Amino acid sequence: MNTPLFPDYLLWVWFGLTALSVAYVAWDLFTSTPEMKVMKYGWVLVTLYTGPVGLLIYWFSCREPAPGTHEQFVAPMWKQAVGSTIHCAAGDATGIIVAAAITGYFRLRMGVDIWVEYLAGFVFGLFIFQALFMKDMMRMSYGQALRESFLPEWMSMNAMMAGMLPTMVILMSRDMRAMEATSPWFWAVMSAATLVGVVVSYPVNYWLVKNQLKHGMGTERALGKGGASREEVSPAAPAGHPMAGMHHAAPAVPAASLHAGHTMAASAHDMPGMAMGGGRHVSSGRKAVVTVLTLLMLAVGYWLATRYGDLSMRPGEPMMDMPGMSMPGHQM
Repeated sequence: MNTPLFPDYLLWVWFGLTALSVAYVAWDLFTSTPEMKVMKYGWVLVTLYTGPVGLLIYWFSCREPAPGTHEQFVAPMWKQAVGSTIHCAAGDATGIIVAAAITGYFRLRMGVDIWVEYLAGFVFGLFIFQALFMKDMMRMSYGQALRESFLPEWMSMNAMMAGMLPTMVILMSRDMRAMEATSPWFWAVMSAATLVGVVVSYPVNYWLVKNQLKHGMGTERALGKGGASREEVSPAAPAGHPMAGMHHAAPAVPAASLHAGHTMAASAHDMPGMAMGGGRHVSSGRKAVVTVLTLLMLAVGYWLATRYGDLSMRPGEPMMDMPGMSMPGHQM
């Protein structure tokens, strides 16, 4: 008789640490760190999915170390890319997890389940976390925001699913209780899958931010609450102008905001990852190459799932024998 991958009590320890991590991140974001509004919710969601690991990522990449220092703290490109990855995970992983809970309820086979999750993750990420909030940030119509967001979101989603898909299938193949949202093992598997997805999608998000196809980590002092510019956009500015008004200098930073001997530069200009311009300097050929690479990543993830997991399984059915993958309680 097989046993779970680790004892049940460790699962509840993880959930307890996750609750504490989410509480701290939410408290810090809404009382201290001047992150953009959409990213506040994004960080809370991702920490909910990734627990103490999410807290550590937040601590070292986003948490304001001293008053008035957030702009300088998040300026390095690697932190800008972290912000993009968290934004991606908040939308895509949420869609995937919601879809997994629904498909588990209807007892769909895993081979169908994963593509429903892929579609749900892409739709949720594109229509809500990318286009809806990009519309506010970029001062453009929702339709324009959808067009600007489509390709970067698709690339991000492919990379995120390339990590999440095999993790979910392989772990659920070892313990089919994890296919049903009423089981704590479902949430443990989704936590592990989100962590892997974040790691796998980070390089793609780094490239997207570096090439101004996605925004990076921001701050409400430079960009305004919710990501909008604090300066009113000039009526003469064309609709959809990239980050219109974003390069205006922010209000003077008080002396107390000095950090490491430097006065804080509170403008989007000093955060290269926020100078999003639609990636118009990136050739169509380069975009096509990276898109194909993300599809290859997804294909590898699918191959791993078929090689080491079982796409024919569905919740409530006894699992067929697979080498090294017998169910807990399944007699060998």
